[in-house]
Amino acid sequence: QLQASGGGLVQPGGSLGLSCATSRRIFGVNVMGWYRQGPGKQRELVAAITSGGRANYADSVKGRFTISGSTSANTVYLQMNSLKPEDTAVYYCNAMTSLQNYWGQGTLVTVSS
Repeated sequence: QLQASGGGLVQPGGSLGLSCATSRRIFGVNVMGWYRQGPGKQRELVAAITSGGRANYADSVKGRFTISGSTSANTVYLQMNSLKPEDTAVYYCNAMTSLQNYWGQGTLVTVSS
């Protein structure tokens, strides 16, 4: 139901933007965010934005990534700057209501020279 796009191959130090939107409207979304899962690693939270517009970031991406979007419109974006090889992962968008957790299909970001 969530569709993410924008992944690809980028060189270290480069930038990439991810987008996520729903195919069907989800009502009551409280938080939307981006998670990632690198090779051999567990899925981790990258950034999230609340219905009140507050953004939270993982320490590893603070100052480099910016999340934006609207929980009411079910859209979330992630602008990634100064990318590092360790940012290589499959990135998943997420939407949470009080009853359910929704996931996108994931989009691969590869940071390599």
